[in-house]
Amino acid sequence: MTQPQAASPVPDSDPALVTAGQTESGFPAPRGPLICDPADIFDAVAVRQKIRAEAENVPPTELRTAAVKILREANKSGRAAIAEAFAAAPFSARELTRSYTFLTDGLVTTAMFVASTLLHPLATPTRGERIAVIAVGGYGRGEMAPASDVDLLFLTPYKITAWAESVIESMLYILWDLRLKVGHSSRTIKDCLRLGGEDYTIRTAMLENRFLAGHAPLAEELDARLKAELFSRDTREFVEAKLAERDARHLKQGQRYMVEPNVKEGKGGLRDLQSLFWIAKYLYQVQDAEDLVPLGLFHPEEMELFAKAANFLWAVRAHLHLATGRASEQLTFDMQVEVAARMGYEDKAGRRGVEIFMQEYFRHATRVGDLTRIFLSKLEESHQKSEPLLERIFRRRRRVKPGYRVVRNRLDVANPEEFLADKVNLLRLFEEALRTGMLIHPDAMRLVTANLHLIDDEMRNDKEARRIFLDLLLKHGNPERALRRMNELGVLSAFLPEFEPIVAMMQFNMYHSYTVDEHTIQVIANFAAIERGELEEELPLSSEVLRKGLNRKVLMVAMLLHDIGKGRAQDHSILGAQIARKVAPRLGLKPSECETVEWLVRYHLLMSDMAQKRDIADPRTVRDFAKAVQTVKRLDLLLLLTVCDIRGVGPDTWNNWKAALLRALYGQTRAALEGGMEALNREHRGAAAKKALRKALPDWSKADLKKETARHYPPYWHGLHVTAHVDFAEMLREFVSRGSPDEVMIRLYPDEDRDATRATFVMEDHPGIFARIAGALALVGANVVDARSYTTKDGYVTDAFWIQDADGHPFDPSRLHRMKQMIEKTLKGEVIAGEALKSRDKIKKRERAFKVPTHITFDNEGSEIYTIIEVDTRDRPGLLYDLARALASANVYVANAVIATYGEQVVDAFYVKDMFGLKYHTASKQRMLEKKLREAISEGAKRADT
Repeated sequence: MTQPQAASPVPDSDPALVTAGQTESGFPAPRGPLICDPADIFDAVAVRQKIRAEAENVPPTELRTAAVKILREANKSGRAAIAEAFAAAPFSARELTRSYTFLTDGLVTTAMFVASTLLHPLATPTRGERIAVIAVGGYGRGEMAPASDVDLLFLTPYKITAWAESVIESMLYILWDLRLKVGHSSRTIKDCLRLGGEDYTIRTAMLENRFLAGHAPLAEELDARLKAELFSRDTREFVEAKLAERDARHLKQGQRYMVEPNVKEGKGGLRDLQSLFWIAKYLYQVQDAEDLVPLGLFHPEEMELFAKAANFLWAVRAHLHLATGRASEQLTFDMQVEVAARMGYEDKAGRRGVEIFMQEYFRHATRVGDLTRIFLSKLEESHQKSEPLLERIFRRRRRVKPGYRVVRNRLDVANPEEFLADKVNLLRLFEEALRTGMLIHPDAMRLVTANLHLIDDEMRNDKEARRIFLDLLLKHGNPERALRRMNELGVLSAFLPEFEPIVAMMQFNMYHSYTVDEHTIQVIANFAAIERGELEEELPLSSEVLRKGLNRKVLMVAMLLHDIGKGRAQDHSILGAQIARKVAPRLGLKPSECETVEWLVRYHLLMSDMAQKRDIADPRTVRDFAKAVQTVKRLDLLLLLTVCDIRGVGPDTWNNWKAALLRALYGQTRAALEGGMEALNREHRGAAAKKALRKALPDWSKADLKKETARHYPPYWHGLHVTAHVDFAEMLREFVSRGSPDEVMIRLYPDEDRDATRATFVMEDHPGIFARIAGALALVGANVVDARSYTTKDGYVTDAFWIQDADGHPFDPSRLHRMKQMIEKTLKGEVIAGEALKSRDKIKKRERAFKVPTHITFDNEGSEIYTIIEVDTRDRPGLLYDLARALASANVYVANAVIATYGEQVVDAFYVKDMFGLKYHTASKQRMLEKKLREAISEGAKRADT
């Protein structure tokens, strides 16, 4: 607590303004440099002169209103001066926080002056009619963002008097009229001690109190009694309470690697730094963070990291507040772009400025985590923090190898000089930590980070170093633990310099939930979980493939390097393969293994793209994929890499739909590689599908079965599962028997194996039916993930759409009635989807910052009978409808639509023919179609953005 300093002599009986650290004007002096001239922020003398002049000219009933008007203008001009100066110096965070504190002090103390001296003057106050106005919490600490709360404690000696109540009420009304967010409490010293003893949050707020105005001796008495009676007790309990608050906060806000972090409350955020200081202040009575260095809690270079992280995070928070005009703490995608621009980050070398900014953010958040770890270990050594629960329960002495020692159940280095004499020990430390299962002691971490320069080319090419590194990946069963700690300490980037550019690199999109380095570690963690048998039920195919055996070394190195080329202008798969060509031999892999690693890195997206962007029921898709893979060994490796890669994107990215696609592609490809491409023959697959239908309909007559199998063209038989064939057979028989040409039959099938609902439609053939159904589905909020359209030889349409709700779950069958009504209305022309969608869902504000260029390609080789039109663009409501309608207007027959969504990006692949059943080979027709599709995308985007 800052001690109240002696002010100019004022009689105890005078309740007028008395402030801490006064200037000659009787106004609080700032504790450090401000961001601009103090007079431009708040000129106390001028403001009070204006108010005194108004007091002489207006009746007492209007004085408060007059004072508020003067203060409002002063607040407005002061905030404008601070904001202007901050825009010119966007990293001057400490000066900014002091400046907002200085401004707030001026407003609060002037409000006190008006309330106690002008509105409620008291000529002869008693001892009970004294007030001390004290700032608490962040305001008390003197750190304020543009929209921070103003937390005040009104301290009185005894029970509050009528005069004091009037002063406090008038003062609060003035501050509320200024639109300040005031948190306040009126207490006696006895109240403060009692409530602080019961509630750690209240105790923490009072820990950082600062006297502002009123009766200084009362504040001095509170300070003395808090130190003697409250802050000197329950030290361990206070620490545990603060750490419990931190853990609960992290659980609620998410980890520091989440792509929309909370600057204040998230892991590695400002609150973590503040928690360290609260604990240090409570235990050691420090006044500033710098005081932690002489106490031995931080080294000077660590304190420098503390200060830089705090300054950066405060700058980000201030820009957030200024950009939104409110107390925003979440760095949403749209705000990331805004804040990056305000802080001067620009696009360069294939990366957006916002990505460079967020990489810097995550690096600071990581450093905050390191500092927290170091600080807490020091508390453990001083017994101010309990040991982790499991370590208390299962206390046991673990044997460590020579050169190491155990300090409070953590692995430490016995002799730093001997340890550093062998560079390879910088890797052996992590091997020993994995072998023993112990955490590394912060002193050992400090030793490593201070000597990263020892990891040079000589060490990188050392046989023993290679062996240790590969063993960390392959031998101990939990490689992610070693990799994450090595990454946080800088060892991973030192040993693999090629890894350094992707450390804390954010990918500015809605698809990836983690930074690139954390995603890489998540991928490896997924593989380790499969190896441990933890995902047997969820990933049966991957588990089976792994049990049969594959080259774990090749796969693990490929996983480590698969995204190492990101962040450059060149395709990251191509650049990554070039990097792998250099790194893999350096890690000691054989030439054949290096070749496989390079191939896996180059084509690590191939299986995912084939499964999600192409029709895997088309024999050409599987044939082309099999030719690219060439061997079953590569297929097995690629399957594991693909599964772990998708699962490592985010907690909700993997689902049964993707699992089913990958299983089907793997099964067909393996059959083709082992049994020859003849297994993919259309006639063979069609005959098998008809046989399966006959078996599934045992009650049907031979005549009905013959009629049903004869009415469909060949693509129908290899494009659907037998359950869909059964649905269509039953629906067609019923539909024909009804003889109602205007009717549409709909059936929903909950396809739980694919996390989707299959919606099947039967009706008479009409032009543009595919587009109309897509529009109707968009209107009822269904997201289409796959669609197939088949015309029968006798003039009916059988369409199958796989749909999900907005959260990626199966569509609710209870909404069938509304869906059916909407489709019927759109087919009859009663509802025009394009018009109806204008008032439907819009792109959310936080998602509008994403830039997704549109790419349209025509592929005549990927299918034997169709042209594949691939549209890669910005996803939005109604997009599939807009594209399908554009194709229908050009008389394009859409047989299949495969939809792959990657956050805000979507890839729609249409399998099409022209009206004569031919592919689109001519460049002029392709240009015409591309123009129509781009126009549809542009018009729909305007609708979604308005």
